[in-house]
Amino acid sequence: MLFKHYKHHDHLLDTCRRQKSPGLKAFLYFAGLVPLLLGLLVAAYFGAVVLKARRATPAIVKEAMGAGRIRVCAADLPRERLEELIKIEDPAFLSHSGVDLRTPGAGLTTITQALVKIFYFKQFKPGLSKLKQTLIARYAVHPLVSKQDQITLLLNYAYLGRCRGEEMRGFPAAAQCYYGRKLDGLREDEYLSLVAMLIAPDTFNPVFNPRANKDRVDRIKKVISGKYIPKRHMDIYYGPVDPRTQTALAPASYFSSIYQN
Repeated sequence: MLFKHYKHHDHLLDTCRRQKSPGLKAFLYFAGLVPLLLGLLVAAYFGAVVLKARRATPAIVKEAMGAGRIRVCAADLPRERLEELIKIEDPAFLSHSGVDLRTPGAGLTTITQALVKIFYFKQFKPGLSKLKQTLIARYAVHPLVSKQDQITLLLNYAYLGRCRGEEMRGFPAAAQCYYGRKLDGLREDEYLSLVAMLIAPDTFNPVFNPRANKDRVDRIKKVISGKYIPKRHMDIYYGPVDPRTQTALAPASYFSSIYQN
C-alpha cells in the first residue's frame, strides 16, 4: 500500500514537471533568441555603415583631390621627410589594413582612421563614432584609397592648430603661417614641429606652446634616430610628460604606468 502511495506521488510529480517544462523550454528558447537577434541587428547596422561609406568613398576622394585643393602630393615630399612622418604618425602604415592595434607607438588612430574622421563625420564623439571610424577605415578607405593618396590627403587636410586666429588645414598652409615659408623651404626642426602637432594640435602648438612643441620635437628626433624605441602600443609621447602638458592631453591617450619600472 505504501509502495503504491509513493508511486502515485511520483506520478503527480512527473505530471507537474510535464506541465511546467513547455513554459521553461519556451523561456530558454526566447532567452537565447534575443541575443542572437540583437547581434544580427548590430551586424546589419554596421554593415550598412560600411556599405554606405564604400559607395561614398570614390566621390569623397575625387572632390577632396579636385583641382586647386591639393597643394602638395606625397611624391613631392623628400623621401626622408615622408619616412619621418610615417614613423611618428603611423609606424606600420605601409603594411597594415587601415587599423593597427599592436605596433609600439602607434596609438589609437592610424593615418587611415584620421582621414575617416576628417571626411566621414560632421561630429565625432568617443564610443560609437570610434567603432564606425575603425570599420570604415578597414573596409572602405583601406581597400579603395591607395596609400599614396592617403598621405596626400593627410598632408593637405590635417588639422594643425590655430595660427593668427584661423584654423590651419594641411602642411602647406601651416608652414606658411607659422614660419612664413613654403613647406619645402622649412628647416628640419620646423618640419618636425608640424609633425609633432598631429597628435594634439593645440597642446603642441609652436606659437602658443613653444616649450611643449620643442620638447616633443626633441623626442621625435630620438625616435627617428633609434635612440628611443616606443615601449608599447600607447607609448605615443615617448616617455613621461610634465604635469602641465599632461593636463592638456586626452586622458585616454596618456598612461603613466607605461613608464613605471
